[in-house]
Amino acid sequence: MSLKIFLKLYARLAGIAALVGILCVVLFNGLNSVRHQFWLERFPEPLMRWLAESPAPERQYHWLSAWYDLKRLPAGEMTLSPVVRERLGYGQVVAEEAPTGFRLMVETPSGNILQIRFEEPYFGVSRALALVVRWHLDSVDSAGREDVAARLGGHLGVSITRLDQASMLPPDPVLQQIAEQGVVLYGPEQGDRRNALVRLADGTLLLVGLPAPFSPFGWPVLSLLVLLIGSVLALALWLALKAVDNNLRQVESVAIRIARGEMGARVEAGTSTLVSRLAAAFNGMAEHIQRLVQVQREMIHAVSHELRTPVARIRFGVQMIEDCQDQKMLHKQLEGIDGDIQELDELIDEILTYARLEQGGPVFSLREHSVTEIVRQVVSEQRVIRPNLTIDSDIDDDTEHFALSDIEPRYIHRAIQNLVGNAGRYASGRVLVRCRIDEDNCRVDVEDDGPGVPEEDWEKVFTAFARLDDSRTRTSGGYGLGLSIVRRILYWHGGQAFVSRSEELGGARFSLVWPRRKPADTVL
Repeated sequence: MSLKIFLKLYARLAGIAALVGILCVVLFNGLNSVRHQFWLERFPEPLMRWLAESPAPERQYHWLSAWYDLKRLPAGEMTLSPVVRERLGYGQVVAEEAPTGFRLMVETPSGNILQIRFEEPYFGVSRALALVVRWHLDSVDSAGREDVAARLGGHLGVSITRLDQASMLPPDPVLQQIAEQGVVLYGPEQGDRRNALVRLADGTLLLVGLPAPFSPFGWPVLSLLVLLIGSVLALALWLALKAVDNNLRQVESVAIRIARGEMGARVEAGTSTLVSRLAAAFNGMAEHIQRLVQVQREMIHAVSHELRTPVARIRFGVQMIEDCQDQKMLHKQLEGIDGDIQELDELIDEILTYARLEQGGPVFSLREHSVTEIVRQVVSEQRVIRPNLTIDSDIDDDTEHFALSDIEPRYIHRAIQNLVGNAGRYASGRVLVRCRIDEDNCRVDVEDDGPGVPEEDWEKVFTAFARLDDSRTRTSGGYGLGLSIVRRILYWHGGQAFVSRSEELGGARFSLVWPRRKPADTVL
């Protein structure tokens, strides 16, 4: 995976994570603001209704007035918003934020507004509930406390339990506080005020079970957060998979078009997509297939044309043999047929070699071998075949120093042999094979003093079955495959073959250049 794609994916994931975090914070704060307001009004509601139903709560519970500013005021003397007035008119408990803490209000049966202030709602309401319970239970004798406790617990929304066993007693620090204060709030965990311990005037200890405090991590909030995170991640995953699916569908569409015969169809994909490498590989494969199909068509057409001439000559020779009475003529016809068969055999060998090189290349077994030795061997062989030509080699001392290289000797020999043989066909009297090798490259130039190759045909000569003359006779030599084979051999060695004009001899100069694959050279 490229760095560009990695950074792009990383940026997207970071953006999604930031988006999820922002949405979670907004949702968490928004929901909890509503939930906290709802809790502020529902948690103290039993206490506020109990106080509102009392004829004179500010006098009956005078200590609440001293501690929590309990007042009963006419509705007309209070500055309230229309919404608050309407809610109070419906009998709801209203909580408003005050300069110090919160103000709770409820309308009494007489139409007045009862209000009380708490700096910390849970602590203040819980302590007020415990004080109300203690005041009422201290007002009755022990025989009637059970009924009064049950009635108080039902109206105030708390549970009241008498601690009459040692196992029910709270820890010693709580008992020490209750002896000093009379009312102590404590919980099973530090900071969790869910119980109130009350000591009555006669020393009786009561446990008042209080409702749970407000928790911002309630299951509705957590459920919504999980749902939000899952939805955002699902959406991001869907968008990512959709983009990949679109690119894969494009590759699929091009594959179908190629299967239908549209060999020029290609995948258009950017460099920053996840399937860009697949698209590039697919396009490379498609180009290779298109070239192979084109080569196959050209080969079928050219082979059918090349085979027609020798086959026609063989058929003609056979017919001549049937009517031939002269042994000398019969022998001549048999020699002609044998030559035609030899030509067919050579043509088939050329076709098979070219097809093997064109359709993926041979299984190269590179090994260390002397390039200059191959050059000398080819020159020696061609001198025997063409004794009427002067075939020379030009190899300097520096080249001999770097002569060893990792090559496929058989195919390099074939490439140089094809060039020298081709030069010998068109040379007037001389062929020169020049070999130059350095640390990085190997180069072999084959020059002749023939007519040369027109510049506009320099690329055409390497095309399969291409010959600059239109002759199809045996004397023209070759089948138009030799130079194509040379180019493919150099391609599989990582090099190239090209043609130019010989400055020294005036004819054509065919050059082979490929990288010298040798990790180290021995200094002589």
